[in-house]
Formats: sequence, C-alpha cells, structure tokens
Amino acid sequence: MGKFENSLALMGASWAVLKKDKEILVIPAISGIMMIVLVASFLFPVFLVQDPALIQRVMHEDEKSFLAMSFVFYFLSYMIIIFFNSAIVACATIRMGGADPTVLDGINVACARIFKITLWALVSASVGVVLRMVQGRSNAIGRALAGLLGMAWSAASYLVIPILVNENKGPFSALGDSVELLKKTWGEGLIGTFSFGLVFTLMSLPALFIAAAGAYSGKGMLTLILLAGGAVYLVLLSVFQSALQGIFQAALYQFARFGNVPWGFREEQLRHALNKP
Repeated sequence: MGKFENSLALMGASWAVLKKDKEILVIPAISGIMMIVLVASFLFPVFLVQDPALIQRVMHEDEKSFLAMSFVFYFLSYMIIIFFNSAIVACATIRMGGADPTVLDGINVACARIFKITLWALVSASVGVVLRMVQGRSNAIGRALAGLLGMAWSAASYLVIPILVNENKGPFSALGDSVELLKKTWGEGLIGTFSFGLVFTLMSLPALFIAAAGAYSGKGMLTLILLAGGAVYLVLLSVFQSALQGIFQAALYQFARFGNVPWGFREEQLRHALNKP
C-alpha cells in the first residue's frame, strides 16, 4: 500500500511537470490520431469487401499470411507509440533539466533516434507476435503463462525508451541497462505502471456509464451525443495518461541512473520508489 500511495504522489509530481508544459499533450494526441488511421487502414479491406468474417477465414485458412499481417500491424503500432513516447520523454527531460521545451524539440530528438526506435519497434513487435501466438495456441494455463511473460517483458523494458532518448544506445544495450536499473526499481517500476493504469481506469468509469446510458436511452440523437461524449472523454483521458506516464519514466530514469532529483519531484519520493535508504 505504501508503494501504491507513493506512485500516486509520483503521478501528482508528473502532473506538476505537465502543467509547466501543457503543449506536451499535443504529442500523445498526434500519436492517437495516427493509431486511429493505422487501425482504420487495416480494417478498410474488411468494409470494402463487406465480409465481417474475412479476418476469421484468413486466420484459419492462411495462417502464415495472418501472422505476417499481424507482425506488420504490431511493428507499425510500436513505431508510432515508441516514436511519440520518445518525444514525450525528451520534452520531460529538457524541462527537468531547467529548460523550456517545445513540441518540436521532442519530435527532433525522436527523429534523431529514428534508427534505434525502428530497431526497438522490430524487437517489440516480434515479442508481441510470439506472445500472441502462444496465447492463441495454448490452454488456460498456457495463456496465463503467456500473460505473465508479457508482464515480465513490460517490466524489463520499462526504462528502454528513456535510455534510447538520453544515451542513444542500441535496443539490446538499452534493454540490458533497463534490466539492471530494474533491480533498483523492481517494486515501483511495476506498481508505477499499475497505479497509473488503475487510476485512469477508475477515471474512465464515468465515460462507460455515459455510453451505457446512451445505449439504453432508445433516443437516436441522445444516444449519439452520449456515445460521442464518452468516446471523446476516453480519448482525452488516454492523452493525459500517455503524457504523465512518459514524464514519470523520464524522472525515474534520471534518478536511477544519475541520482539527480528532476524538477517537480522530491528526493524522498524517488528514494522510496527506488527502495533506497
């Protein structure tokens, strides 16, 4: 419970940084728009042929093509997510160093790391597809094991993006360093992700209630308005979550690697996060 409460305090500190640079929110917003475009581009053929069962048939009749398509989707998704998360971390790092970043500053840093980002996206996509294959071909125990492996992978790679951004290392070197730093941040590295997710999950409940109310209202225009309102709320919430998570990762990396107390954070918070006396 103490670690969980400290995670909430770190989330508040991340919010303090974000308030200084609200333009950072533009970055996850662009990322979200690009993800919507990507998903739409993959779903478009299904709507074009007007055959909702197309994907299921491809899965069963041409597994290799489906896996190849899945890999391409995973790779492009990770490219978008990692690129823009790198830009968020870059902006947060600049702010924590005492300067005033712009969105363009973050994008420029991400562009400078594009080769390393691409390699890391390839690695992440490969792991994602393998885990998906294991889940799809396993029984309940195997699926649970695949889920645990996915959690372990997420934990091990938790600080890879800050390392890529700040040290410009290759993906495997960055992963190795992330694991080493994870030995210091084991508890809080995991609980930090969990608490952010839990808080935002709770905050998303009003949108679900609004959408449910709209669905059961039986009134066409009211239903559309409520559903649209709920969707917009969830999108805005995800934008804030991405921004705060990136700021938190940047701060955790700075303190774990260099012992620096980033702007907006308190030393006792980060010492508690790293289990340091």
